[in-house]
Amino acid sequence: MTLADVQTQSHWVLGLSFFLAVLAGGVLHRSHFCTMGALSDIFLMGSATRLRQWVLTVAVAILGFGAMAGLGLISPQNTIYANTSLSFVSLGLGGLLFGSGMVLASGCISKSLTRLGAGNLKSLVVLLVVGVSALATMRGLPAVWRVHALDPISLPLSHGAFVGQWVTHWTGWTLASASGVSAGFVGALLLLWVFKDASFRSWRDAWPGLAVGSCVVVAWWVSGVLGFVSEHPETLDTVFLTTASARMEAVSMTAPVALWWDAWMYFSDGSKRLTLGMVWVPGLILGSFLSASHEGSFRWEGFTQTPDLVSHLLGGVLMGVGGVLAMGCTFGQGLSGLSTLSWGSMLAVAGMVLGAWLTFQWQMRRAEALA
Repeated sequence: MTLADVQTQSHWVLGLSFFLAVLAGGVLHRSHFCTMGALSDIFLMGSATRLRQWVLTVAVAILGFGAMAGLGLISPQNTIYANTSLSFVSLGLGGLLFGSGMVLASGCISKSLTRLGAGNLKSLVVLLVVGVSALATMRGLPAVWRVHALDPISLPLSHGAFVGQWVTHWTGWTLASASGVSAGFVGALLLLWVFKDASFRSWRDAWPGLAVGSCVVVAWWVSGVLGFVSEHPETLDTVFLTTASARMEAVSMTAPVALWWDAWMYFSDGSKRLTLGMVWVPGLILGSFLSASHEGSFRWEGFTQTPDLVSHLLGGVLMGVGGVLAMGCTFGQGLSGLSTLSWGSMLAVAGMVLGAWLTFQWQMRRAEALA
């Protein structure tokens, strides 16, 4: 493979990722798919419909990733979630902060991108704060605190970072077989819960989860199969093209939003490059814009009250900091990470759920006190 071949392959990876993001943006806008909304429905109203949509998305992503791993097309060990230790403080605290932040900001980062595409300027403010906060936590003064005080507190993962690796240890199976079987088992259990409710067994309720989950699976294929180069012509290293980490990545929003603001401010230094994750940011916005324009729902919207502005600003800070600590958002850990059956992703998502629940409780008590 020549350097020209690598460049052509990189363009295909970026182009297909952008196209996939546009499709996902349209789906998110049209279906109102929202992690925070799913949690608010179940916590505040007792409705599990949107939670079932979200779990269906996870099930599809798990089954798709597991199938590719079982066939030997990809390996969880090549993903960004492959670690030898579990930084449980960073992951748990990060998830807690992110979960709280997405409630205060009326949605997670993907929801903010979707709303921006439909004309919501509140989301632009949130994304600006998320980007600055995340970039500071990645490279600024808070990064020193993160690297020296939080990340070192960890537990060794003696049998591996993924469920499939533990199954391999217990059974002696190959990692490919163990990953495929584990994904099939977990995915089947999730599908049983999703479709246990007869009222959910309709195309209207199921299609958002099927569509978003499929987008995550295709994103893994684009990064792990199409973007895989066994021997780079310049470095002779194995690489996954256009990823920020040079490892296999699917969909995440926190770091890509931060990298866009970084590129906007420091593009002239010559070291910036477009990554697979970054193209998802404009892709989601464009997809949402096209969907909103088609159905005639696009309209400009902004802040009208100071408390609402304060809430969104604080939510943006918490999501930016929390997303970096947790190594991902509701997409990065909640969908992409869980699809690999990563222990770290499970911990981060549990923190997000707890953070959201605590913030919902605080909002309810505050509303009652002001009533």
